[in-house]
Amino acid sequence: MRQIAPVCGNGRGAGPIAVLAGEASTCDAHHMTAPQADGSGAASAIRLALLDAGVTPDEVDFVNAHGTGTPLNDAAEAAALKAVFGNRARSIPLTSTKALIGHLLGSAGAVEAVVTVYGLLHREIHPMPDRGAQDPELGLDLVLGTPRVLSRASCAISTSLAFGGANAALVFTRQETA
Repeated sequence: MRQIAPVCGNGRGAGPIAVLAGEASTCDAHHMTAPQADGSGAASAIRLALLDAGVTPDEVDFVNAHGTGTPLNDAAEAAALKAVFGNRARSIPLTSTKALIGHLLGSAGAVEAVVTVYGLLHREIHPMPDRGAQDPELGLDLVLGTPRVLSRASCAISTSLAFGGANAALVFTRQETA
């Protein structure tokens, strides 16, 4: 297992706070800027990351989605999540860091990974702004307006879906301290 340790290291007695338990990437090469509408490339990346982590979809407590807030990307990502999680996709808390800080392009995935780890650490998911029209067709449990505190936060996924059909998924598990 790959561990994410605090930046300061263990010199001060700090230990790891999360484990990068699984990762995967795929490339559907569907279009230079538009995602594959059925989300199959992203779904493959998520499934492979879960397999790499030895985690089932039922063990995922929240998702930090790529979530660009654009109709095509959000619909494709929702389709991917529904393909992986089935009906449970409607009840897994979902957030997107981009909704708060914008799209950081090449560094977006790194920032979102850190935010996902801190969500596990604090058992809290940051909200997205609660304004604007929501697409009821997405059918996902969006964390809006206020943070969502979780009674259980042991496993989370962060997705990154880039131009050219590049898809990546990271599975993090909470590192319990002794």
